[in-house]
Amino acid sequence: MKVFRSDSVHRAARLKHEDVLLNSVSTNVSPVALRRRHHSCPISTSAQQRMIKFVLMVNRQGQTRLSRYYQPVELNRRAALEADVVRCCLSRRKEQCSFVEYKDFKLVYRQYAALYIVVAVTDAENELSVFELVHNFVEVLDKYFSRVSELDIMFNLDRVHVILDEMIQNGHIVETNRSRILAPLTALDKMADS
Repeated sequence: MKVFRSDSVHRAARLKHEDVLLNSVSTNVSPVALRRRHHSCPISTSAQQRMIKFVLMVNRQGQTRLSRYYQPVELNRRAALEADVVRCCLSRRKEQCSFVEYKDFKLVYRQYAALYIVVAVTDAENELSVFELVHNFVEVLDKYFSRVSELDIMFNLDRVHVILDEMIQNGHIVETNRSRILAPLTALDKMADS
């Protein structure tokens, strides 16, 4: 009896799954996407809201050397936002914490010689992981440029953006392995040399 009930339950589940797949064809949703949706764990709302809003690299004079936004910000508001964020971070003393509450998000910043790297994150994001991400970003830049400087960033902005895009996509950290991050640039350099 138990075997028969088990077979009928499995048959019913299989029929239900096939019905869902047939319905997906009519709604233009791929069966693979439906299977992933049914079999994957749901993402919590806090995980969806954890993200990086933007990354800035500025010098001591407050001049922006790199900016990358992961949420839309109007162009006329960017200059004011960047100036306010930079003023907020540069006015702090070295003894103060590198995490700053700013309006509706947090700023995580780190100073390297004459450059400051500022990352804006949502309240749900882990500040320490972003703090380490900034350090990893600088180490990758150091490895690629052999002791990176402000001039390296200014004259190789496209390569710096490639490195940043390999590490962060859509406001989420996707890669931290240095060799994997540098693989596309290494391939491009080899193609340029040959």
